[in-house]
Amino acid sequence: MNQSKRDIRAFTKEELRRIFEENGDQAFRGNQVYEWLWQKGVHSFEAMTNLPKATREMLDKHFVINHIKVDVMQRSDDGTIKNAVRLHDGLLVESVLIPTDTRTTACVSSQVGCSLNCSFCATARLKRMRNLLPDEIFDQVRVIDEQSKAFFGRPLSNIVFMGMGEPLMNYNNVLKAIDKITSAEGLGMSAKRITLSTSGVPKLIKKMADDEVKFKLAVSLHSAIDSVRTSIMPFNEQFPLSELREALQYWYQKTKNRITYEYVVWKGINDQRKDVEALIKFCKFAPSKVNLIEYNPIDDGEFQQADSRALTLYQTMLEEAGITVTVRHSRGKDIDAACGQLANKTTKN
Repeated sequence: MNQSKRDIRAFTKEELRRIFEENGDQAFRGNQVYEWLWQKGVHSFEAMTNLPKATREMLDKHFVINHIKVDVMQRSDDGTIKNAVRLHDGLLVESVLIPTDTRTTACVSSQVGCSLNCSFCATARLKRMRNLLPDEIFDQVRVIDEQSKAFFGRPLSNIVFMGMGEPLMNYNNVLKAIDKITSAEGLGMSAKRITLSTSGVPKLIKKMADDEVKFKLAVSLHSAIDSVRTSIMPFNEQFPLSELREALQYWYQKTKNRITYEYVVWKGINDQRKDVEALIKFCKFAPSKVNLIEYNPIDDGEFQQADSRALTLYQTMLEEAGITVTVRHSRGKDIDAACGQLANKTTKN
């Protein structure tokens, strides 16, 4: 990559208009370029066919489009698709298309590696290399939308920020990407079909509420007992449950959107009645629902899926407490595409 060239997708539409004006061209060329980049998703200036040849040559001389490339695409027996995505600087992330009978969901990454250190997650064992840029996040969604149409005959219906990385540790770029995804000048998707999943960074949950975001919030909770949560999610020591609870109450007060708690039950860790009681108490602070998620092993056997009796205990007690609960069976396990398994196994750096 020519380091002297700037990525043209880093500019706003207004900045593009100014660039053309300063080069003695007409400002509306900036609108045309912006449309090619975000609505049509082209990867070269040559493809911008309504621009004069001289304009395309000028753009090619001074700018670059750092689009992603799918290095490896794998298809699971259940239809799930996993993409190993190569970034312009050679780094890799993974994204997943999850199909059901009624929807197709994109699970997208926000960081190369992860900023946090959850001991049950394969991604957390990777060194965090850098945050993804807004266009790199956007590109993952566009690619999966195209795959959804090609393989399932329908456009992408939902997006979850549950791939590699902690989205709130890349706050500005994630929100910029969502703005592009939901804009009529981008993919035009409804913000209500987007869920941001966080391990829980209290001050940034409050910031999201203050920024009046329209997407949904999910929290990877896994225990409502501080000592247990810290043992499996060590950053909980810096962001304890009391602070997380306060932030979530603030979120609900500002947005009136209920919170989803993602919760894996492990054998010998959080599979006792006291664990369920603590979760029920935590759920009562603000309207919420619980997704009990099947655990997906990451090779070393340190964590084991709890037996069915523990899951039944959770489900029964939560329902008796009036809390909506769903048991989620993971998809794409045979290609390491399920929750917690994304770790760039497909391609060597």
